[in-house]
Amino acid sequence: MDEMWSYVKSKRQQRWLWLAIDHVTQQVLAYVLASHEDEAFLELKALLEPFGIMQFYTDGWGAYQRHLEPALHTVGKHNTQRIERKHLTLRTRIKRLTRKTICFSKSVLMHDVVIGLLINRLEFALPV
Repeated sequence: MDEMWSYVKSKRQQRWLWLAIDHVTQQVLAYVLASHEDEAFLELKALLEPFGIMQFYTDGWGAYQRHLEPALHTVGKHNTQRIERKHLTLRTRIKRLTRKTICFSKSVLMHDVVIGLLINRLEFALPV
């Protein structure tokens, strides 16, 4: 699991993409677009419950350490490189996720819809 930020209107209005991928297949399992709060992580964790995940690999952000059992949680960049690669692909394909850009969302709804559609197309679409 990992998260990346973008913004709506100004950099003070941050919006976070919380993403979870399968460590073996590299497929996206679930994502949440929300704030950088524990509630957003808990929403992502709830989406992952049907998968019966036995091990979580994350960076050292506090919400992970507060809400994941230490025996099931491994912290380190080595295990999050693949998800960081997915973040880079998203940033390359959609300019509103680029850190330095003149393209930005003007509403939370459009921001979430555009990013959600891209993730659904890239990760969940059937091959043509």
